[in-house]
Amino acid sequence: MSHLLCRPRHAKRSARQLSIDGFIVPKISLLSVFAGLALCVLLLQSITTADDQSPKKPNVLMIAIDDLNDWVQPLGGHPQVKTPAMQRLASRGVTFTNAHCQAPLCNPSRTSIMTGRRPTSTGVYGLAPWIRNVDELADLVTMPQYFSANGYKTLLGGKIHHGGHGRGKGSDAEADVWGPPARVGAKPEKKLIPPTPGGDHPLMDWGTFPHRDEDKGDWVVASWAVDQLDQLSKSSDEPFFLAAGFFLPHVPCYVSQKWYDMYPFESLTMPPMPAGDRDDTPMSSWYIHWDLPEPRTSWLRENNQLKNLTRSYLASVSFVDSQVGRILDQLDASGLSDSTIVVLWSDHGYHMGEKAVSGKNTLWQRSTRVPLIISVPDGLTKHKVAANVKCESPAELLDLYPTLCELTGLSVPEGQEGLSLVPQLKDPAEVRDRPAICTHNAGNHSVCDTRWRYIVYADGGEELYDRAADPLEHRNLLAGDNDRSQFDSVVQRLSAYLPETEKPLAPGSAHRILEKRDDGFYWQDKKIVMEDWVQ
Repeated sequence: MSHLLCRPRHAKRSARQLSIDGFIVPKISLLSVFAGLALCVLLLQSITTADDQSPKKPNVLMIAIDDLNDWVQPLGGHPQVKTPAMQRLASRGVTFTNAHCQAPLCNPSRTSIMTGRRPTSTGVYGLAPWIRNVDELADLVTMPQYFSANGYKTLLGGKIHHGGHGRGKGSDAEADVWGPPARVGAKPEKKLIPPTPGGDHPLMDWGTFPHRDEDKGDWVVASWAVDQLDQLSKSSDEPFFLAAGFFLPHVPCYVSQKWYDMYPFESLTMPPMPAGDRDDTPMSSWYIHWDLPEPRTSWLRENNQLKNLTRSYLASVSFVDSQVGRILDQLDASGLSDSTIVVLWSDHGYHMGEKAVSGKNTLWQRSTRVPLIISVPDGLTKHKVAANVKCESPAELLDLYPTLCELTGLSVPEGQEGLSLVPQLKDPAEVRDRPAICTHNAGNHSVCDTRWRYIVYADGGEELYDRAADPLEHRNLLAGDNDRSQFDSVVQRLSAYLPETEKPLAPGSAHRILEKRDDGFYWQDKKIVMEDWVQ
């Protein structure tokens, strides 16, 4: 090709030619020779560049939200919730209506998402340890690290890993760029609610007091993400993986007055809490949240805080949604929306008094079901992805790692335990046989398909809920005088997906740890005795 460009094969000879050693040579100037050679070089460079240049990989924008249950508009978990930004994102992508976390607790859930391993494979069940402090886990490649190794600029701000984990420097850093850490921000001079059981933990608080939205930690995180998107749109030739993690609606649920006023007390809809809802659950269902700072429903009622907590939580959800909206607005304004995959998730749900508890740490729907929305602009990848649709197949947060790899054209690294959701993104009606599995400490699991939720505890206690007939999971079909034989096939099918092996507690495990020993169950190294039971 270069020969043809530099000297056409059939070029007509000039009348003025020189003969050198029997060869006919055109009589041309030295300057013309150099000019011709320069032209050849330029043409060769352009051809090489055209041949070697590949399209820029899709960007990834990940938005993580802490303790957000299904009380968002795309999931319809609460009839009064207002989340227009999440609804806007849902209109651009696929909303997984049956998505579940792998652990109803921050650290094990986020460890699972970022490494692509289940808690039963890592032994990380509690709020500690951090994986880099465990020899066996220290070399696991997290999702941002993998994208960085494959040419992506990685930027993480707010709460992505649990707490301050991953914010090391140099070779210890989990990302190329770290933004502001997760924090509450503005706080009242003293707690807004009465002292709570379990040590009156400072995080156990909610309500409104005079302050500005701009003084909240989540506002700072959103502002950082907005600035990064603006800069990336102007200066970066490499694809980016940007993750922004919000703290709210994690307690303390502090909100400014305008968000609090959005949900008036007098018209507030409360979730159903039928009396005796725990009467048909095994005693071991209490073990997995035996002694926590989150108050029981009984305390919330006695202290007139049940509605206040619900109101503050809903207000916090709407505030965080407004911060999601700020980021989406900047994505559009920066001209990046057509080149960026957006994924939004929560690490686990939260109870507002259902099943006699507040908080997470259960294996029921309110604690395991989470928002999961994935938006892929048309034409961005080789996959034709649906938009403004819902998928009812079971999905796991564990699936995000392989899904984003496939969408961006990266090979899926070895050891991934999730399944790519690309088939469901292309066709939300695509059947997915594998159910979603959630684990809270070794031996305690829920298995959830499109209709059923099966729960088994470390002592063999069981629950089964027909979510088609009983979506809020009030009636345990395996309890009391029910004829459980009619559900044998369901239990057998779902239990086949339970982990075959479970790692013991990783070294350094602490905080919200339940362990079965020869002489009984131990909650955080203290033996469980009935005298300590708080209902």
